[in-house]
Amino acid sequence: MLTPLDIQNKEFKKGIRGYNEREVDNFLDEVIVDYEKIYKENIDLKEKISMLNEQLNHFSDIEETLKNTLVVAQSAAEEVRINAREKAELIIREAEDNGKTIMEKASNEVLDIQKEYENLRKEISVFKTRYKTFLKSQLDSIDSIEKDGRTD
Repeated sequence: MLTPLDIQNKEFKKGIRGYNEREVDNFLDEVIVDYEKIYKENIDLKEKISMLNEQLNHFSDIEETLKNTLVVAQSAAEEVRINAREKAELIIREAEDNGKTIMEKASNEVLDIQKEYENLRKEISVFKTRYKTFLKSQLDSIDSIEKDGRTD
């Protein structure tokens, strides 16, 4: 993939009437292809981030709902405490257990999403490193070919 430095340092051979048009066109085609790939990758990553944010909002809503449900359950338990104290305590325990279970599931899912995100970041980093190395080797090969061409 081209870097801004590659684009900045690109030199074209001058023909009789200026730069060689085919060479300039080929280079621009290469720039377009690379930047199109980056643009599409950027869109994909933004979509993934949006999806993860939506999931996070969903889990936050669930947490808020659980908190509200717990408050309502406690209020109802206090109102009927005299007539149904044992029943209210059972409902509260069940609600708390369900809340804990849902919170644990949500927490585990968030951890899984964070792990996946970190893995993707690592993969991107490895890809970038490999690609930079590849580009450097290609540039070194071009430099070597240019040197060999000058000594002939």
